Amino acid sequence: MRFIDLNADLGEGFGDYRIADDASLMSVISSANIACGFHAGDASIMAQSVARAKEKGIDLGAHVGFPDLLGFGRRRMQIDTATLANYVIYQLGALAAFARLADYPLTHMSFHGALGNMAAEDEAMAMPLLRAVQAFDPELIISTTAGNAVERCARELGMTVACTLLADRAYHADGMLVSRLKPGAVIHDPQQVRARVRQWLQEGTLTSIEGERIPMPISSILLHGDTEGAVALAREIRQEIEDTPGCEIRPISRQPLNKSID
Repeated sequence: MRFIDLNADLGEGFGDYRIADDASLMSVISSANIACGFHAGDASIMAQSVARAKEKGIDLGAHVGFPDLLGFGRRRMQIDTATLANYVIYQLGALAAFARLADYPLTHMSFHGALGNMAAEDEAMAMPLLRAVQAFDPELIISTTAGNAVERCARELGMTVACTLLADRAYHADGMLVSRLKPGAVIHDPQQVRARVRQWLQEGTLTSIEGERIPMPISSILLHGDTEGAVALAREIRQEIEDTPGCEIRPISRQPLNKSID
């Protein structure tokens, strides 16, 4: 039996503005990555997101990013790693406070947008950020794409890692995400997204933007809550998983994940 987590980035509104239909998505997914106030989100949205995750019984994760509300955390920023580590702890602490009040566990964390891309490319950046996460809570699962600096550093530190496939994003042949500045980086066609998921479920591979089939060892499939038609797409992906023999949807905290370096 293969266990697959279905997760989404949520809680990404701000004030009176809402980005996604979080309530509907939480009825479909098995884990949620909640914005912690830097790239999106605020205190009320975080509190509401925690309450919804508890109501649905899904995994609750922190989604931390650059202090970039105007750019949704997708603009690269030059900030020294010591300051970035403090920013990571600050965001984890914010969501953890609401989780504590709700008496519901914070199970995992991930890096958002440009922060995630930069850390994935550079071990010198990834390592101090992960050490900060480990100091905050060594039991937090690190959710990241496979084969990058974040995964390598987290495993070196003995942290639990859940590798994730971004269903609506294009990959290079080396396993790195294609920059959003390039054509084809974001896949908008629901049928194409579903076909990619089906390919992975059947073969364990993904076709890169260069046309190469690359192995993709993952335990989770992610979709972006701000993608148009995200709720319908989430339902289709869930159906694709459930229709595949030998596959079961299960949150990452309830999967047998490996802490060691592969």
